[in-house]
Amino acid sequence: MFRRREPVPFAFVAEADKFRSNVTPPARERASVGQMAGRWLLGLTIVAGLVGSLVIGMPAMSTPTATQTQQSQASQGH
Repeated sequence: MFRRREPVPFAFVAEADKFRSNVTPPARERASVGQMAGRWLLGLTIVAGLVGSLVIGMPAMSTPTATQTQQSQASQGH
């Protein structure tokens, strides 16, 4: 590691790069059953919404090929 060339007035500033804490953070609190069920339900709702919008939107995005050719052939025949 490189050393600082300019004088540092406070020793803790110079040693800040090497400092490691020996204090462990507190353990995370476990989620309750209701919270877990709520998260799953929210995720399922979002996925179902995306799939539903895709299912509903696919016919609008597709080009009608078979019905349009049948109608044009019928109008040309008469």
